[in-house]
Amino acid sequence: MNRSWTHDVAGLVLARPARMLAVEPFFMELVAGTEEVLAPAQRSLLLHVVGDLDAEIATYRRWAEHGTVGAVVVTNVRDDDPRPAALHALGLPYVVVGAPRPTPGEPHVWIDNARPARDVVVHLADQGHRVVARVTGPAEFAHTTTRTAAFAAQCAASGLTHHVAEGEYTEESGARATAELLDLDPRPTAIVYDNDVMALGGLGHARSAGVAVPADLSLVAWDDSALCRLASPPLSAMHHDVHGLGRLVGEAVLAVLDGAPPTTRTAPFPRLLVRGTTAPPA
Repeated sequence: MNRSWTHDVAGLVLARPARMLAVEPFFMELVAGTEEVLAPAQRSLLLHVVGDLDAEIATYRRWAEHGTVGAVVVTNVRDDDPRPAALHALGLPYVVVGAPRPTPGEPHVWIDNARPARDVVVHLADQGHRVVARVTGPAEFAHTTTRTAAFAAQCAASGLTHHVAEGEYTEESGARATAELLDLDPRPTAIVYDNDVMALGGLGHARSAGVAVPADLSLVAWDDSALCRLASPPLSAMHHDVHGLGRLVGEAVLAVLDGAPPTTRTAPFPRLLVRGTTAPPA
């Protein structure tokens, strides 16, 4: 196996349908922030899209065999994630983005997913909502379970009834989950979505079902983007500086490529931006 890594290239493998990259702004903004740091240092990011986790690990093996990259960026961390162990066995350095907690000796960009989930519940409770819901991303992701646990705990602390429906980060899954939630009894008067695209799907379904937003239903998106600002009405959102996160990833990658000791960097903290889709319940 060739272990003479190139120190000019880092790799990012996304195990998701390629068509999603055209409609989900998060990863393109993350890549832009990362490249903004790497380019002045004469380094670059190799992006590869595959269908599943097995194909992602197979890509790592191929990169290791050919010395294609000098480091790997690991995103969408799962509970009991097999990728760090696989990369360690291959001798391929890596940076973990968004794991629930840092692992000693592992370069890491940490994202606080619990506190923003609590903050949005507090805001909705303060507005007078008593039944709220959350549309999650895939349950296999660690940040999904972290947000859901924090959301449920804060609902209990605030005396709110809550529901949870799982989505897939697509507009269609957001619409489908919203339809399911609106059929429940008690029906939620506010729904929080795990990304902006699902929130747009929820907004579209509410409009087609004759549910007025925000008079009858408040909606909050995660990962604020231009999509939220251009929606009608503009979507309230938990704004996350994804570009700033990407810059931190770029700094961590440079450190790994240069052989620096592993450190933990903390992503900018999200904040709730209230726009036209949240209001006190009727």
